[in-house]
Amino acid sequence: MFNFDYFTPTKVVFGRETELRVGELVKQQNKSKALIHYGGGSVVRSGLLDRVKKSLDAQRIEYVELGGVVPNPRLSLVYEGIELAKRECVDFILAVGGGSAIDSAKAIGYGVANEGDVWDFYEHTRTASACLPIGVVLTIAATGSEMSNGSVITKDKGMVKRAYDDDLARPVFAIMNPELTMTLPDYQTACGCTDILMHTMERYFTSGGNMEVTDSIAEALMRTVIKNARILRNDPQDYDARAEIMWAGSLSHNGLTGCGNDGGDFATHMLEHEIGGMFDVAHGAGLAAVWGSWARYVLGDCLPRFHRFAVNVMGIAEEGSAEEIARKGIARMEDFYRSIGMPTTLKELGISPTQEQMAEMARGCAAACGGSQGSAKVLYEEDMLRIYHMANDR
Repeated sequence: MFNFDYFTPTKVVFGRETELRVGELVKQQNKSKALIHYGGGSVVRSGLLDRVKKSLDAQRIEYVELGGVVPNPRLSLVYEGIELAKRECVDFILAVGGGSAIDSAKAIGYGVANEGDVWDFYEHTRTASACLPIGVVLTIAATGSEMSNGSVITKDKGMVKRAYDDDLARPVFAIMNPELTMTLPDYQTACGCTDILMHTMERYFTSGGNMEVTDSIAEALMRTVIKNARILRNDPQDYDARAEIMWAGSLSHNGLTGCGNDGGDFATHMLEHEIGGMFDVAHGAGLAAVWGSWARYVLGDCLPRFHRFAVNVMGIAEEGSAEEIARKGIARMEDFYRSIGMPTTLKELGISPTQEQMAEMARGCAAACGGSQGSAKVLYEEDMLRIYHMANDR
């Protein structure tokens, strides 16, 4: 195992009607004015936004609003939020929604608290020195952004998708009411479950350092998500299944499942960022579409981990060679993805990138990674291109 730092400062308030406590939680931060940041749609239609504002009003907390966040949140709205927050002297940001709203809120927080162009942080040409405090009312279990240090933003010009990770942006609190996820379309629920699994697998499939307790936590988390994703496929209103998925989403990406290893692989995420940037697809679906190709490509360099995953997570019997068992585990995972309506190839995702587009994605991915990415197997641009071809040709 490796040494590790584990930092999770987010206060979690979990359960039914917890959104009614948002006013008191913001008041505890001793801030003067909040920016409520959200997408729209169900947040407005369900009455959640009105309940949030009523709770803030009850605590006499001033606020301004900025809606309009979309999946793969855009830099243009971040700029708008920075300008609004500075003009209105905002000193707290409240994200109401899923990962897109939270990531956009984090970017706004960076932009208000630092001079210069916030995009510099996502291009990794500068490092942030501060961030406005962020609070969250979570409506989608997926990205884990409610407890993580990560944020992913898409630059409108060229649809370039980039990530920036910094503990400065970890939310100070996260309100999680599983009932708020019950209005989600089945496809979004499945995408969220896929993202949760991938956040765990990115830290699980490594070639450097492991802890038995961390592995066991990760394996239990993955089994739990698979089990409850199937329950929600058949009964989207099952509160307990919603709760299991929501809590798993936070635990999958707050650092817990990476303690003692080398920090994770995350090549699949980087590969998907290029797909999402170019084709604006749902993040979870893009991950599912490329994961099987990535897994088969890196299998020979990380065989013990894939063998363990096949047996302990996917329930493959230990019959045959380690490689045969590992390949069965990959295939069973893809069967699961398909069973909840997720794609396992680019064609199933609904895209058919050209040779030139795949080459462009590989170049962009390598550039975003600083030349290489991966722990299960270190990938370079030519490896990334081969994986795109595998995902496209299957």
